[in-house]
Formats: sequence, structure tokens, C-alpha cells
Amino acid sequence: MDEVTGAQLIAESLKTQRVEYMFGIVGVPVIEVAMAAQAAGIKYVGMRNEQAACYAASTIGYLTGRPGACLVVSGPGLIHALGGMANANMNCWPVVVIGGSSDRNQETAGAFQEFPQVEACRLYSKFSARPSSLEAIPAVIEKAVRTSIYGRPGACYVDIAGDMVNAKVDRSKVRVVSCCSPPPISLAEHSAITEALAVLKAAKRPLVIIGKGAAYGRAETALKLFVETSGLPFLPTPMGKGVLPDDHPNCVAAARSRALLQADVVLLLGARLNWILHFGLPPRFDPDVRIIQIDLCPEEMGNNVRPAVALLGDISAIVTQLLECARKDGWKYPSDTEWWSTLKEKVAANTKISKALALQSALPMNYYTVFHHISQLLPHDCIIVSEGANTMDIGRTMLNNYLPRHRLDAGTFGTMGVGLGFAIAAAAVERSENKGRRIVCVEGDSAFGFSGMEVETMCR
Repeated sequence: MDEVTGAQLIAESLKTQRVEYMFGIVGVPVIEVAMAAQAAGIKYVGMRNEQAACYAASTIGYLTGRPGACLVVSGPGLIHALGGMANANMNCWPVVVIGGSSDRNQETAGAFQEFPQVEACRLYSKFSARPSSLEAIPAVIEKAVRTSIYGRPGACYVDIAGDMVNAKVDRSKVRVVSCCSPPPISLAEHSAITEALAVLKAAKRPLVIIGKGAAYGRAETALKLFVETSGLPFLPTPMGKGVLPDDHPNCVAAARSRALLQADVVLLLGARLNWILHFGLPPRFDPDVRIIQIDLCPEEMGNNVRPAVALLGDISAIVTQLLECARKDGWKYPSDTEWWSTLKEKVAANTKISKALALQSALPMNYYTVFHHISQLLPHDCIIVSEGANTMDIGRTMLNNYLPRHRLDAGTFGTMGVGLGFAIAAAAVERSENKGRRIVCVEGDSAFGFSGMEVETMCR
């Protein structure tokens, strides 16, 4: 008889679903899960706090497209991870949290760290469940991984009762569940593509906004071709930086306020009209602006501003559709328009102001001076992790990104304390891929304080 423990089934199921990284803090009842994960070939990183562990695991999802796993103990351990789950959901990053819980025969009896974990996680996740038996573990793990990456990515939770971790079952009784397929790729309707191009052609002051959804969707190749073929100016959101290089001639990030205020047509790529983009409303946007919205989530369409054209589906695929349509039509936005002149003048003026601030020699140094000197030391291909208030906001304008998914910051939820966990995850990926990239974590002092003990994890 070939018997297998619950811990082994969890680890093997995660590995089958191509989960390659696990971050967590071990303790009763999940110690054996961490050991089994390492035996299965999953890279395990022991952290100092469950919140930072969940931040790290979700970063793996963003950087690789497959969720990282976060392993936590019951009760307080799981509660600490909820912040990371909420952050992952708001950022639309896939992560799978595995939480130990009380033994089943002690439920409602006041067991050690007893807490309604499955119910609590439902508010912070796309999927929350406890396998009903050892035999059900592979299917539940597969559903958690699949749900985390299908549709709008996010957090999923799997609860493991303490008495299931070391319990054994005959392997022949466990149904084999293969790795879930990659998320299906959907295209926009051809008529909607034609309509979108017509709206762009009629625009006098068009603007492309590139969000982190374009980064997650690996749309950089199609986007580069589209922007250069169409001749349109573009503006990245904070984590959209690097999808196209910040020094690209069509980038108007230095004229952000002017571009948003005066654009009459906005092509919105994997970004949401939330607080980061001032909800798409006056006084920061033209009241009559027409939005062409590209998103994979139908519920996002029309939030705050009704789109002139809604293109539902995979960003890279839809940008390719737009590119083919523009090429067939032979259309390109002219480079000698008044709009381009306005944007270039504002870019030059704002760049001059920033440079003057950066070259000041007063003490104490201002942020611009600090970042000016830091920027001269940064490798071209480094991953920049940035958090804080002024540290993050001014750093965004002064520290350039040239490659996709090479900037990580407080994100949609504006979460402080993410930086060290993000950096540890990025370093773990770099160690596996061995591309020679440096991970540079630029922290404001307050933001650093939230997860400062993770410096020990970095050193270890």
C-alpha cells in the first residue's frame, strides 16, 4: 500500500499546478507542509511576518503569471495574511494562500487559535474553501490556482484542518488532477475594433494610457508596434512604467497633468479610472473626453465614465487587432500637430524644473537631488521597488524604467509596507532565472518601518 500524507498531497498538487515559490512562517499545524513543499521542489522562503509573506507570494504572480503560495498558521497567522490578500485582489495579482486551522473534531470547542477562516477569507479572495477529505485536496488546489489566474486575477484561499496534515490515505484512492490550462485568450468584436479606430482617427488630442494590466498581460511587444505605427503619445500609470521605456520618444509622462486635462480621446489599456487616474472626471479630465476602454473584466467597463467604445478581452490580443486594423487602413497620427507641440513643450518645461531641483546643492538634500544621484548608479535592467509618500511619488518621476514589470510600488490599494516583501520575491525570481538583474528597493522611512524586520530575511 502506497500511502501519502495530507502535507504531501498539498505540496505535490501545488507543484503539479506549476506553483514554484512558497513564502510563509511555519508552526503548528503547517510545519510538515513546508517540509513537503521543499521535498517536492518548491522554493520555500521563511519570512518574519505573514503579511510580508503574502505580499511576496502575490508579487510572484505578477512577475511570472503563475501564483506564488503563501503558507500560514491558524488564527492570528491567517489574519496577518489578510492584508496581503486584499492587496493582491486590488492589484489583480494571483496568489494562493494555504492556511492551517483547528482539528475538525475540536471545532466550536474553543480549539487553539480557532477562527472561522474560510468565512473570513471570502471577503478578501475570489475563492475560499476547505477540502472535505484528503482525496479532495488535488481538485481544490487546482481550482484555487485556476481561479487565481482566470478572469481578473486575484487571491484564493485553501484551508487545511490540522488533523489532515499528517493523516494518510492510499494514493490509489486520490484522483489525479492535471495542471490547469492557461487562461483562455479572448478577442474583441471586429466591429468594435473598427469603431475604436474611427474614434482615434477623429481625435485631435489623442492619448494612450498604459496600466499595469498591460504589464501583467505581457502586451509590451504588441504595444510597442502599435504606438510606433500609430504615432500616438502615451502615458504610463505608476506600474505601467517600463511596458514601453520611459525614454521612448512618444512618452509624455513629464506632461502628465496637461495630457490628462486636454486629451479629447483616451485609449485606456489595462488601467482603471480610479483614484490614480482621478476617476476620469473633471477637473483633471476634459468633461467631454471619449474613452476607448480595453479590459478583461466586463464589470470594469463604464466605471465612473461610460466608454465610447468598450473592447473586452486580452490586452495583447486586442492591441494586435488594433495594430492590424491601423496598418490595413494606413492611418498614422501626424507628428506635426498642435497637440504634439503642446505636449513636447510641457515635457521640456517640466523636465527643466526637475533638473534644476536635482542639481541644487543645499543641505539637507531635497528628494530630487537624492534621486538624481541614485538614478546615475542604477543598472538599465534593474527592478525598482519603491514605496513611501514623497519617496515613491517623486521617485516615480526621477527613476526611469526601461523594461516591463520592472517597477513595483504601493499599487492600487496604496499599501505601505509592501516593499521588502516585493523585493524578496523579485530576488527569488532573479535567482531562478539568473539574468543578472539587480533588485533595488527604495524605501521611505515610514514605509520601511511596517516590514523592516524582513531585512533579516533578505540577509539570510
